[in-house]
Amino acid sequence: MELRVLNYFLAVVREKNITNAANFLHLSQPALSKQLKQLEDELGVTLFQRGNREIELTDEGRYLANRGKEILDLVEKTTANISSEEVITGSVAIGGGETEAMQVIAKAVKKMKKQHPDIYIQLYSGNGDHISEMLDSGILDFGLVIDPVEKQRYNYFKLNEINQWGLLVREDSPLAKNETITVDDLHGIPLLIADQTLVDNRIAEWAGVSLQNFQVVGTYNLLYNASLMVKEGLASALCINGIINTAASTLVFVPLEPVLISNLNIIWKKDFLPSKAASVFLDNLKSIIQSD
Repeated sequence: MELRVLNYFLAVVREKNITNAANFLHLSQPALSKQLKQLEDELGVTLFQRGNREIELTDEGRYLANRGKEILDLVEKTTANISSEEVITGSVAIGGGETEAMQVIAKAVKKMKKQHPDIYIQLYSGNGDHISEMLDSGILDFGLVIDPVEKQRYNYFKLNEINQWGLLVREDSPLAKNETITVDDLHGIPLLIADQTLVDNRIAEWAGVSLQNFQVVGTYNLLYNASLMVKEGLASALCINGIINTAASTLVFVPLEPVLISNLNIIWKKDFLPSKAASVFLDNLKSIIQSD
């Protein structure tokens, strides 16, 4: 049963006369009568008794008239809702380094999914260099990166969270009892450092000397894997706080002195034309950051 024909039938019910209904619908009386006869044939019932002046509904006709109004009201309401509240779908690809600030991203995603449950999320992990490459290649929509990063290449805004640098050591290490780690403490001990050029430069800047002056035995991309090396006593790892949960473990995080902190940023390509889904995510993220 077509909605168009249902609307014709309801017009006849309202006008109580086929000729008047045909005039209202801008149809010829024979054309309207033909449509109504086809509707009755389709349903296999008689909908009304035709009189000289007014039509009289049968029981089946009264039932269809009542339900028909409900059907057309529902169609009208659904159309209005779609027009005023656009259904947004698609995916948002987000990459990030290991940091507790990913919790902020999670809050924004939760808020977005509540508004638009059909949006699909793709999460990627990697260091700043890797995230930049994925952004440049179009794999990612947004990247969560830890300073230092070449932000002038991207659109970005800074998060409220900061990360503090320190040394991850075994609990039986003499350095585990220190309140802080100084440059002198790092001399003579095997070190693992992040595999990221700008981070190396930042640490060298903090130390006041090139990292070649230290006993660097390896690099890491993800700190969890490096922490297993630290647990085995192979080296200590220069890293940021909060990534490895040291509670109830054999590892200890000791902050650097002088204090070394890094800001966090959301970055995206300058020529990036965001999808509706990406725009919704960014709006929610900004809202959460501004409310903190």
